Amino acid sequence: MAGFDASMELELVRRPFEEALSHAADLAIGQVMYALGGLDGNIAEAMRYAVKGGKGLRAFLVIESARLHGVMDAQAAPAAGAIEALHAYSLVHDDMPCMDDDDLRRGQPTVHIKWDEVTAVLAGDALQALAFELAAQTGCSDAGRIALVAGLARASGARGMVGGQALDIAAETAAVPLTLNQITELQAGKTGALIEWAASAGPAMAGDDAGPLQRYARNLGLAFQIADDILDVEGDAETVGKAVGKDAGAGKATFVSLLGLEPAKRRAHELIEAACDALAVYGDDAETLRDAARFVIARKS
Repeated sequence: MAGFDASMELELVRRPFEEALSHAADLAIGQVMYALGGLDGNIAEAMRYAVKGGKGLRAFLVIESARLHGVMDAQAAPAAGAIEALHAYSLVHDDMPCMDDDDLRRGQPTVHIKWDEVTAVLAGDALQALAFELAAQTGCSDAGRIALVAGLARASGARGMVGGQALDIAAETAAVPLTLNQITELQAGKTGALIEWAASAGPAMAGDDAGPLQRYARNLGLAFQIADDILDVEGDAETVGKAVGKDAGAGKATFVSLLGLEPAKRRAHELIEAACDALAVYGDDAETLRDAARFVIARKS
């Protein structure tokens, strides 16, 4: 038993950010690949294709928030796989001609380009279903699993990501550009809801207070979107891994168009400072999450 306790204590030691990010991504993708084991055909292949190549930031938030609350990797890995499957589904559908109509994602052809639109729709549907299957397999109490599944449903549905995406699509043809408050509300659903679910997964598994990590995630999610808007202006397609300049070309209101480039950068930095401050209760053990926040506004893709 003493050996087990020592092994558990070692696993819960904080990793440097880059190592923790890679580790979480591997855990999450491993969960998806295992779940798809033995499945052949275009749908399964498209699902595998769609989850590869991402940074794994949402999976990282799951694993790191779990570690902070004493939850082992093996217990948290299904939830990490769930959020990456859900995120991949959202990208597959978002890239389709009826939505953002993108040919490139993560530096590779999008699913509907590599296969066809029917395959993209069905692969996305199946990834969404798989996300809930994995969330239900998380290694925690029944109450914790129910909280995770219910929370993922809210975060991904009409009150979260889908609702935010609908507002975003409507804004493209609106007679009047969105205001700053409206864009903030939109992005809290489209981008922020899944980030908040991921960062709150650890306390949900442990039955602990999620307040500090929710505050961290809300600031992080908004900073993430501002950074995306900045990349759309300053980035290049090869580095970013998808088309850039589309928002400006469509005359779409963004944080950059409303605030200006430099003020948008300052706002992103302020949000990251607030995110880091929210972690004070965890002390130095949350430094990897603080590094993740800094990474969000320093990334080039």
